[in-house]
Formats: sequence, structure tokens, C-alpha cells
Amino acid sequence: MGATRTVAVYSLGGTIAMAADPATGGVVPALSAHDLLAAVPHLKGRGVELRVHDFRRVPGASLSFGDLAELGAAIDETLTDGDVDGVVITQGTDTIEETAFVLDLHHGHEQPVVVTGALRNPTMAGPDGPANLYAAVLAAAAPQLRGAGVLVVLNDEIHAARHVRKSHTTSPAAFTSPAAGPLGRIAEDGVRLTAAPPRRFGPLAWRRGRDVRVGLYTVSLGDDGELLAAWEGRCDGLVVAAFGVGHVPQRLVESLERLAARVPVVLASRIDNGPVLTGTYGYPGSERDLIGRGLVPAGDLGPYQARLLLHELLAQGDSDREAIAEGFAAFAR
Repeated sequence: MGATRTVAVYSLGGTIAMAADPATGGVVPALSAHDLLAAVPHLKGRGVELRVHDFRRVPGASLSFGDLAELGAAIDETLTDGDVDGVVITQGTDTIEETAFVLDLHHGHEQPVVVTGALRNPTMAGPDGPANLYAAVLAAAAPQLRGAGVLVVLNDEIHAARHVRKSHTTSPAAFTSPAAGPLGRIAEDGVRLTAAPPRRFGPLAWRRGRDVRVGLYTVSLGDDGELLAAWEGRCDGLVVAAFGVGHVPQRLVESLERLAARVPVVLASRIDNGPVLTGTYGYPGSERDLIGRGLVPAGDLGPYQARLLLHELLAQGDSDREAIAEGFAAFAR
């Protein structure tokens, strides 16, 4: 790899850091960042200096926006003040796609940030954590990934935060990018890119002036709207995961229009692959009808990513429909 590169490693817990717990009979986060790296002897001799930060030891499902804000601030300080060439984050795979997406909205440095984890914990035959950590460090140290933002690396594949999804509950090949495919792979101890990183949004500042609650409502067959009505007065914004290209039953239309008059309501597709349309269908409950009633189209963002973008825009103080619509339109460009 040439001259020595420096990579900062932040461990948050998750399956990759779990060990057996006699009290529960299951596995729990227990291993430190140093423990994880000790299981990857192949990193020696790769020309990479590691700076290790044992940041959290929690399951991925227990991470919060506060954790991400603190992590983002720590990474920002590391990349601003030090001579670090890249960052690796290890965490539970339950929320990797969400962590990567939020961090990418705020990441304003040239150095790449690589998020990784494991599907097989260290007590199982063939745990994938060491291989994923090895690949993530190589990616974080790779000069060709400068400017690529936040990436997810598992199973030797490199994915952009904007497109990556967890597509299987247990497979080591769980992470895919349905709309775009991976950016590249790790092979023969190096990065091999097959696509250019997507254009990035932001960066947004880490502002937490107030707590923000953003709901996610998934439309389903036979939906009578009663559960949708329960969101009124209980959220600062709402994402609707609609049918197909952005459709809902006609009986939900008036409730959505009332909600959109009070808080930003974003229209996404529950399919999580492909765009919400804006002007094709014209019946009540169609995407054209809903946008005309004040809903904001999510573009090609799936409902989980749309919720995160709406949350972070609201946290910036942008709460009117026009500002939110401008934010989503800027992300889509």
C-alpha cells in the first residue's frame, strides 16, 4: 500500500463484538475495539497505523440519534485535528444502513468513513467479523475512496450510504444496493472500484436545538385510516410509505391533507427500490393528487432514508413545507 496510512477505528458494539453470556444463554456486546482488532492478524504488515476508540458497547437496535451526534462530533474532531486518512466504525447490522445514511448527511471531510459489522457472532463457526473489519480498514486507508463520504463494507463489497440496504436477516451477503449496485470490491488486499460514488448532500451541521419526532406510517391493503389519525398532534413530521409509485387508498386522502397542513408529510414508496413519481397518475390517492394536497415527494429515497433526511432537516430548524421540499429536491439532484 506504499507509505503508512492512518485509520481511526470506533467500535459501537453489535454482533461483531458479542460474546456468550451465561446469565441469558445468548450473546451480548462485550468485546472492545482492541479485542476485535486482535482477531485480525492479517492487518499487520499492511502499512496501516490504527488509532482505536472504544466508543459504545450496545446492540445496533439501541443506538440513538444522540449517539450518532456524539460519534459524528468525535469523528469530525479526529479528522480536523489529526493526520488520519480514514475512519472505520464497527456496529450492529440492524441499523448500519441508517447510521451510514445519517453520518453521510453530516460528513464534510475528504477522508472516507467506513461502517462495518457482522452477521455471524464470534461464537459461531466461520464468524465474518474479522474479514469484514479487515476489508473495512483497507477501504478506509485507500486513497481512491477520498471524497466518497460514508461507505458500508461487508462481504468484501463497498456500498455507498445513499443506496445500501440490509436485504437479508442472517446472510453474510445481507447488504446490497438495489438501485445502483456496489461501488466496488476488496480483492487481493486492495480496493477495486466499478462505479463512481454518487453525488452527496450537505453537509448538515450537528444541531440539536430541540427533540424531533418523525413518524413512519406504512400503508397496507384494507387500511381504514384509523392508525394514521393517531399521528395527529404526536409528531413533528411524518413519512408515508405508500403503495407502488406513491399511492394510497382514497379514504386516507383527507387525513393526509389535514396532516400536511400542520406538519411536513413526505411521500415515499414502501417498495424501497425505485422513485416516487410526481405527475403520472391523477386519481384521488395518486401521487399527483397527494403532492397537490401538500405532501413532499421523497424521490428515490426509501421510507427509512426519507424519515432520516426529514428528521435531520427538522433538527436544523427547517419546519415549513417549502424548506423541506427544497431539501428533498436538493438531495435528489
